[in-house]
Amino acid sequence: MDFATLIGLVGAMMLIASAVILGVSPDVFLNVPALLIVIGGSLLVVLAKFSFQQFLGAFKAAIRAFKFKLPETRSAIDELVDIANVARRQGVLGLEGREVSSPFLSNGIQMLVDGQDGATIKQLLSKEQLMTLEHNRSGARVFTAFADVGPAMGMIGTLIGLVQMLSNMEDPKSIGPAMAVALLTTLYGAMIATMIASPIADKLSLRMTQEARMQSLYIDALGAIQEGVNPRIIEQMLSSYLSPKERDKVSEEASAAAADN
Repeated sequence: MDFATLIGLVGAMMLIASAVILGVSPDVFLNVPALLIVIGGSLLVVLAKFSFQQFLGAFKAAIRAFKFKLPETRSAIDELVDIANVARRQGVLGLEGREVSSPFLSNGIQMLVDGQDGATIKQLLSKEQLMTLEHNRSGARVFTAFADVGPAMGMIGTLIGLVQMLSNMEDPKSIGPAMAVALLTTLYGAMIATMIASPIADKLSLRMTQEARMQSLYIDALGAIQEGVNPRIIEQMLSSYLSPKERDKVSEEASAAAADN
């Protein structure tokens, strides 16, 4: 579970809800016509921009942004070095049936066991990486569209409410409901864009970058394992994926280990 996303979205909603509850009656902020204009209108307009598959896939990708968590780079490198050691001692057939932390890595290991050549493995995994990138990118585009359309639908609702109000000025009872629609549609549109759609779009873009980076790490490691590269060299090669701080820590650990020996 990605607690940063969950805490951020739920926390923002709770703060707004608290401000509403501590003020006037919460019923004042519930308006069915305003909800229909903003939420219903935004969903339909965004649907018009994309295909059904892209539209529905974006919500699946958003759920994945909450639930899916990539392994730490350091632990992934340790796992790959361990796999390289097994392959060096027992051959790639010794990796058959091995449980790993990533379905992408598991797929690559199965290709090694099946005897695929390095170029084919890299080509197939790169294609899978590209499809994953496109899936995340498509989901980010859909929620970016929600962030753009939500406030626009709120403005449309505001104009509708103002027209209703101005056309019935002789009836004081109609002014209040029309003004409520005008104001609440703007509020709903801003909330959808700022508190929901935009954060999810940014999270999907971040996830896209992180997942592509991790998959590149796996592709490089599997290529080196297939070529029979020494596990220590593989570890040094993969350390380029670490942050400068983590690389310094690894260097210090290696120096300490060498001194002990």
